Amino acid sequence: MGEIITMRTTPDFTFERESGFDLVAGVDEAGRGPLCGPVVAAAVIFPNREIEIPVLIRDSKQMTAHARATAYDWITRNTIWAVGQCSPAEIDELNILWASMRAMSRAVENLAEMPQFCLIDGNRLPQDLRGTPIVKGDAKSLSIAAASIIAKETRDKIMHDLAVQYPQYAWDKNAGYPTPEHLQAIEKYGINEHYRKSFKPVKERIEHEITHD
Repeated sequence: MGEIITMRTTPDFTFERESGFDLVAGVDEAGRGPLCGPVVAAAVIFPNREIEIPVLIRDSKQMTAHARATAYDWITRNTIWAVGQCSPAEIDELNILWASMRAMSRAVENLAEMPQFCLIDGNRLPQDLRGTPIVKGDAKSLSIAAASIIAKETRDKIMHDLAVQYPQYAWDKNAGYPTPEHLQAIEKYGINEHYRKSFKPVKERIEHEITHD
């Protein structure tokens, strides 16, 4: 496992250049905390680090929805990128940490060109990837920040699409996170196959249904 890096606070290409490789993928995930839906990871390679970037690219959690959408459009047209995901069933089988690692590996595997090195957001490196983890990497590496945007935008679209089938849960608004309104909807309507049965509020609902069946 590579050295865990914790320095720097603004996203740039410093870590990419310091790796010594040309094809460096930034990798990040979205959706570890929700009660339902997949965990989605993205991998992004900037083939040209000298390119002028006319949009804001930073940690997706620090961006407005409009800024993220604008950045997503630019990133998908100017980089090599791919996504990978793990289903709720896989999350229940592996746990959310290892499912996130698997989703990251899948995102890298899905790239049109294989990276020589990966910069991973967080403090762990998936075992099958060559690279290094960077704590708060989405605030330090442009490649990771771009991956955070792709992952979040992709996952949000998945939840929007699912909300069409299950409007009672308002997943288009809460993205599956345990908001008070979402928890009330679970209490009223129960759960379905898109929920993570190993997560406490969902597990409690299942136990309630069993005891009151």
